[in-house]
Amino acid sequence: MKVKDIVNREIVNLTNCEQEPIHIPGSIQPNGFLIGLKEDSLLIDYCSANTLEYIGIAHTELLGKAFGVAFGEKAKKELLDYISNDRMLSSLLLKTTLLEKEFLCTVHKSNSTIIIEAEPINSKVKKANEVYDHTSQFLSYMHTTQSLQDLCSLVAKGTREITGYDRVMIYRFDDNYNGEVFAESCREDLEPFLGLHYPHTDIPPQARELYMKNLLRIITDIDYSPVPIYTIDDQKDKNLDLSLAILRSTSPIHVQYLHNMGVGATLTISLIYKQRLWGLIACHHYSPKNLTPELRLAAQLQGHFITSQIDVRQSNEEYEVSRKVNASYDKIDAFELTEGAESLAKLIKQPELIGLCNANGVSLFFEGKVYSNGVTPSDDEVKFLASYFAEYTENTNISTSKLLDLLPDFKSLCENTPGAIYHSLDVEGDNCIIWYRSETKKEVNWAGDPSKSIILDKKGLSPRNSFELWKEIVDCTSKPWLQPELDTAAAYANGLQRQINLIKITQEEQKYRKLSEMLREANAELENMNWISSHDLQEPLRKMQLISSHLLYEDEVPENVQKSLKRLNISAERMRTLLQDILKYTRLKYSEEDFERVDLSKLVGEVARELGDDSDPNTIQLDELPTVLGVPFFLKQLFSNLISNSIKYAKAYEPIRVKVKSAPKPVNYPTEKDEPYYLIKVIDNGIGFDQKYAESIFNIFTRLHLATEYSGSGVGLALCKKIMKNHRGYISAESTPGNGTEISIYFPLI
Repeated sequence: MKVKDIVNREIVNLTNCEQEPIHIPGSIQPNGFLIGLKEDSLLIDYCSANTLEYIGIAHTELLGKAFGVAFGEKAKKELLDYISNDRMLSSLLLKTTLLEKEFLCTVHKSNSTIIIEAEPINSKVKKANEVYDHTSQFLSYMHTTQSLQDLCSLVAKGTREITGYDRVMIYRFDDNYNGEVFAESCREDLEPFLGLHYPHTDIPPQARELYMKNLLRIITDIDYSPVPIYTIDDQKDKNLDLSLAILRSTSPIHVQYLHNMGVGATLTISLIYKQRLWGLIACHHYSPKNLTPELRLAAQLQGHFITSQIDVRQSNEEYEVSRKVNASYDKIDAFELTEGAESLAKLIKQPELIGLCNANGVSLFFEGKVYSNGVTPSDDEVKFLASYFAEYTENTNISTSKLLDLLPDFKSLCENTPGAIYHSLDVEGDNCIIWYRSETKKEVNWAGDPSKSIILDKKGLSPRNSFELWKEIVDCTSKPWLQPELDTAAAYANGLQRQINLIKITQEEQKYRKLSEMLREANAELENMNWISSHDLQEPLRKMQLISSHLLYEDEVPENVQKSLKRLNISAERMRTLLQDILKYTRLKYSEEDFERVDLSKLVGEVARELGDDSDPNTIQLDELPTVLGVPFFLKQLFSNLISNSIKYAKAYEPIRVKVKSAPKPVNYPTEKDEPYYLIKVIDNGIGFDQKYAESIFNIFTRLHLATEYSGSGVGLALCKKIMKNHRGYISAESTPGNGTEISIYFPLI
């Protein structure tokens, strides 16, 4: 049987250190040994190289053996009972005897491998009552502290007492995973780290990911020699995921980092809050130090205490803020906005408008005008911000404590008001409300220059060689907005938007009311004009026709005068026809209440009998037509106009043929989707027209031929289009010169 080690020898450099595969180092720390069993058979598939030191048998002898054969059936039964009772990674560790030596074992599963990490039982352990006393002390912290920082300070102190480490820090991350020493307890002779900041590069992404999976990490001696893990060489690139292993070997970069700090041993406990790495309990010792598994679990319990209290403590800290901003909100919410700029000017001067989110100033941009109060940018800058934020947020909202991050080219603007809460007041346009917060310069103490977190020197990669204090002055930044402040600003902005929308609706109603009055008056005037057209104008035309007709029968009228009288008579008749068509067009108005079921076969049949040629029964041919909803009088006028046009524009010396047919099944109108119509076509064999006029022929007074060639006013097809529009339908035409015309009519289904 051939065996090999699985030590990861991948070269780490400046370009790939953030992708270092720290979960598969292929080695462990030497304060225990590790074996990996196949889940189905319990055969030993992985084994650390230090088993000889702990149990007197070499790893080469263990690999390939069944666990029961190697350690006895009693140890096998204890392991199976432990696994079957689902105790893996629980607070109750597996205590067992392996080859006559007692061990405390941490057991977990990695893919299809059961990993056992065995550590010898330490006879010098704290008594159970001591551990209990320390643990119960933490419970009292919940009742004796109010702020989160006070609680963390007591937890740091208590954790140091129970573990004996030289320094215990509560390390808190910001949104970008830069860390801050939030609370600390250390030996009096040590330099305190409290308040120091560490860049996010100190704990790379893959390390943070492991902290999320494995809540406890211990290094007993920074100067340890990694123990390789061996396996049976039966497949290529074989390795073992040690993400959850306590003994997992550490990245050489991290070891160098701790060396640079002068640390000899560490214990790290993850603080998880809302599925995110909130922080760490970081314990440092300046010489080698190991903890028993019991003490590790007791220390880990402190992390649970902190994370269980984060919500409560932050709520306590935010309560006063919330109470204050809610009081301002209640007052300003009672302000009733009315129409007009005076009301907006009065609103902006209300001190509660600034107080509802503890801002230093507020601006309201509405209909091109700026209203401001407190510390705000200039009017032109407010207009710029309103336009920028509207586009950037797509008319939603945004908040920032460092406006310079969004507008790096506008430092002078961002210095005065670096904090901003923006809320749009319409779905499009620049109307908005913006709260501002003034600059708060602060001094951030970094543990070394954060820009030099990992450098390349003679010895290779060297993380954080210097931990000397490095000060950074942070400007163009405001105090962060707290969640109650953001919530209150959002609530008020929504309420203000509703008030403004109501005012707009009222204004629109008033505008439409005035327009309706004007339209009513205009319609009345048009009706009067129609009456004048039908009566006062037609009367003189009739007299002109009557007089000209009488004169035509006089014997002594010269021939040239007779011709002029005939032209006058024809012009007067054309004018009278035009006036009658205009009257029909303008009076075409009705509602759907007038609709009834109309049998088009019957209605069009009547039209055909009225317009057809008795000598040629094939002049107008009809298909079976559907029943539609409409006004019979207007539908009859529709088909009369269409069939009359087909007859009027017939070819000379060719029999007139007009077909009215229906599509066999409902169809969609070309510009509509998923709305079927009855399609009826009126087809003739007349002179046709150029298709480029297919739309314009439905416009009023449009004529394609001279009045001397074909009679008509140019109103007929416009009247047809209006009839179809009022029937919620469509009309269109297709034609080519000399090849007839096809008119398509679309009626909604009943």
